[in-house]
Amino acid sequence: MSILAEPVWPVVLLAAVQCVDAAMCWRPIGAVQRCLDDVHAPPLVRRLLTPIKLAAAGGLLFGLVVPYLGVLTCAGLVAYFGIAVTMHIRARDLGRNFRNALGLGVASGLVSICYL
Repeated sequence: MSILAEPVWPVVLLAAVQCVDAAMCWRPIGAVQRCLDDVHAPPLVRRLLTPIKLAAAGGLLFGLVVPYLGVLTCAGLVAYFGIAVTMHIRARDLGRNFRNALGLGVASGLVSICYL
């Protein structure tokens, strides 16, 4: 029996995506800024994006050793991306950013299987 989730690579990949996304939100690059503007994200939400994404990356990686933490982190990511999808729908922004949020939400749900 392995201590680590199996397979490990989807977890590490999703954690890396969250780290890159956090970096892009810290000082929003043009595409991120436009996306946040398009969905009318309030200032508080914008300030919280980087810490939330870094916490998610940490939770995914610590979840490799403590599986229930990984499952909870994936559930949190599914909820986070569910909110993002809802914001895109409300703003009638159904392009690439909507598809990215939807895809990452589905990926987060699928990654939770690695911890089970």
